[in-house]
This record gives sequence, C-alpha cells and structure tokens, in this order.
Amino acid sequence: MNVTLDELQAFSAVVDTGSMTAAAHHLNLTVSAVSRLLGRLEEKLKTTLLRRNTRKLELTEEGRVFLQHARAIIDSVETAEELMVAQRETPSGRLRIDAAAPFMRHVIVPLVQGYRERYPHVTLELNTNDRIIDLLESRTDIAIRIARLKDSTLHSRLLGNSRMRILASRGYLEKHGQPRNVEELGKHVLLGFNQPESLNVWPLLGADGEPYRIEPVAYSSSGETLRQLALQGVGIVCLSDFMTARDREAGRLVQILTRETSDVRQTIHAVYYRNTALSSRIASFVDYLIDAIGGTPTREAVPWAQ
Repeated sequence: MNVTLDELQAFSAVVDTGSMTAAAHHLNLTVSAVSRLLGRLEEKLKTTLLRRNTRKLELTEEGRVFLQHARAIIDSVETAEELMVAQRETPSGRLRIDAAAPFMRHVIVPLVQGYRERYPHVTLELNTNDRIIDLLESRTDIAIRIARLKDSTLHSRLLGNSRMRILASRGYLEKHGQPRNVEELGKHVLLGFNQPESLNVWPLLGADGEPYRIEPVAYSSSGETLRQLALQGVGIVCLSDFMTARDREAGRLVQILTRETSDVRQTIHAVYYRNTALSSRIASFVDYLIDAIGGTPTREAVPWAQ
C-alpha cells in the first residue's frame, strides 16, 4: 500500500484546519498539492475519508477511525525526532500549549519573549480555551489546568498556586461605599461565574458559619470578562492573583474585606500525556514556567508568585 507520512500529514492538517486552503498554508504547500496527497491516500485505502461540499469538509466514519491511527503515527515520528534533538540538548519543533484566556494573557504571554530567547528553535502555538479539552483530540502538548485535577491518565507538574481575593475598583467604592462586613456584601453589585458554579462560593464565612455563596447580578464564563467589568466599576469580583496582581499594585483594583477573607488558593498544573524525559520541548517549557513562578531570573513577570 505504501502510505506516506506526507499523505498522513496532509489528511491530519485538512481535518485540523477545516479546509484545503488552510491546510496548504499550514504545511507550506499549494492547495493542489494537498488535494493530490489526500486523493492519493484515499485511493490507496480504497475508501472515502472526507466528504467534500462547497461549504465544508466532513469526516466519514472510516475517516474518523483512520484519523486516530494517522495521528498516532505522526506523533511517533515527532517523538523520534525529539529523541534525536534531546540527544543534542536542543529543544526544537512545534509546541502546542492550551490555557484559559486569563492565564494565557497574564502569565504565559509575558514569558514568551524570554522563553524564545532561551529556546529559539521551538515554535510556540498558543491556544486559549475556557473549557477542559481532550489533549489527544486537540493535538495539544501542554494544557494549563487551574484547580483540582480529575484525569488520572495525565502526567502533571505543579506550577504554583494563586490566592483568591475580593476586589473592586476605586470608582465603584467611591460610588457605592465599601462593605464593612460579609452581611453588607449582599447589598452590593456582585459579579460571578456561570461555570463552574463552585467559583461563586467566595472565601468568606456567612452569618451561619458556612462558606459564603453569592447571588451574582451578572455572570460570565470568563474570569477576564469579570476582571474588565470590575475595572470599569460595574461591581465586586472574586478573582485569582495571577490575573489581578498588577491591578492591585497599580491601584486599579482594591482588595476589600481583607480580614474576613480566608487564604484560599487555586492550584495550577501543567498537564500532558508524554513524559518530559521523551519530549525536550515539553520539559523546556514546563521547567521555564516553574522557574518563573518559583522565583528565579524571570520572577518579575509573575508578581503573584509568592
């Protein structure tokens, strides 16, 4: 049959990008070359892998099954290449990283320049997602997970932890006054999450001695959206230090109910399927994050790491 790696990569790229044109750009080929590779692969397999129409491409059931094997072969080749690179102690190649938008913006993006200077042969692909993704399905090398881990099939490294604080802008407090205790907090404009619901339990104790659950007047699935609303003086939020430390330092956001707030911290992990001993790219990035958060030369980029 003699299926080639080029054919597998073309098929995978078309599925990942959603079009022949985007796949051609990704692979640095012409559209006709990608089309020929895909056609040749289907001819060798004697089956249709993708249904084509004027609007989109859709995997057939045979294509869905074959895709899993194709990706496994591509990953095996990439791993073999990484092993050769690791022997030369020079991480290189594409590294796909996924994180929630706030963590990407406030932690990873400020570190990219320093990482690139240290590892110039690594190509970073930075993706944001506010939901938990399947690393294999999305072809992600490293995902940043905040809070408790559930998937025991993943390798993980603890990057650090980030404290939760109750915050408001000076403009909001000047207009509405500052709550003097937890009971007064209920009279204010509170902003919360529509998912996960657990983030609407703030690190405070109510009058009944139970953890204080808020009733938000506005919801969002994004911590960054809530941060922006708080900066605009819309209401009070409970957010993690990793996205608000600079705002507090600059006085854009002010911590309130400081004495009443419990020391509750979100744990932050890097998770991945491959072992870092086999992937110098993954090891280099995770180690760089841990160094930055733990206080070595790049510490100033993450002021919440205390």
